[in-house]
Amino acid sequence: MKTRSPFLNSIVDYMLTKQYSLRSVDTYLKWIAGFINYHDKRHPSSMGDNEVEKYLDYLVLKKNVSPKTQATALNALVFLYKHIIKQELSPDLVFVRSKKQQKFPIVMTPNEVKLLMSFLDKRYYLIAGLMYGSGLRVMEAVQLRVQDIDFDYKSIRIWNGKGNKHRIVTLANELVPLLRSQIIQVNDYLQFDIRNEQYAGVWMPNALARKYPSANKSLAWQYLFPSYKLSADPETGEIRRHHFYPTGVRKAIKKAALKAQITKPITPHTLRHSFATHLLQSGADIRTVQSQLGHSDVKTTQIYTHVLQQGANSVVSPLSKLL
Repeated sequence: MKTRSPFLNSIVDYMLTKQYSLRSVDTYLKWIAGFINYHDKRHPSSMGDNEVEKYLDYLVLKKNVSPKTQATALNALVFLYKHIIKQELSPDLVFVRSKKQQKFPIVMTPNEVKLLMSFLDKRYYLIAGLMYGSGLRVMEAVQLRVQDIDFDYKSIRIWNGKGNKHRIVTLANELVPLLRSQIIQVNDYLQFDIRNEQYAGVWMPNALARKYPSANKSLAWQYLFPSYKLSADPETGEIRRHHFYPTGVRKAIKKAALKAQITKPITPHTLRHSFATHLLQSGADIRTVQSQLGHSDVKTTQIYTHVLQQGANSVVSPLSKLL
């Protein structure tokens, strides 16, 4: 495990108290550390706009990063100076902006989705169903808690998704029996764990852990997709039951795609791309799709309309007229 400097550790502590996800913490730390190392390990308080501009130039001119990656690095540095250094960066930074061509998302046909899912075992079928049926990111799916499923209103509550945003998404009625069965299994694990004196309960955000001290052993707060074994919390050493790891989901989907002989490069995110495209294809309003995906800007959602406008969806090939 890498040893972090006291300064970087202080950033981790701050972000965790503000309930940023561990993934967001890791991402921001990566870019902040990269910025510091690029400038020969100078403390950020001794630097400012000029050094940030040079670093962003370096990422494009030397590292050839995408616009999205450069924007993530900038967000991390804006966060650093606003919340940690307490000296905001200028809103008019001048730097070379990445012009790397944006890739179109890979989208499966409905038949390909059905075929892919037929090759997934029970452990991953439901997760894949939620990613395609509700447009969830893989981390959003594996981090679901039992109480996030609303059977009455056929919806799922997503807390602290990408960008620390909350949203409510649709729940396919066909998944309800599988979800009820999954919750029974979660409760079986919980009753087994409670008998273990070392069991410290499921991980809870700090503020909620203090406010509801007994909630970590209630069914409502358990992960919907719990790990098959207990493990030590990396932060505290306490014994807990974590959720499925996203790497396991990625491997399962890749394996299923190979068995299904789907030649497209398939990842868990392909299911989310397919959800958005198929919704638009069925006549859903783009604002509705934007809301379901949790996009801040509708321009991000419009990439899926571009997918639909390619090839036979909008252009008749001249070869077709000949033949």
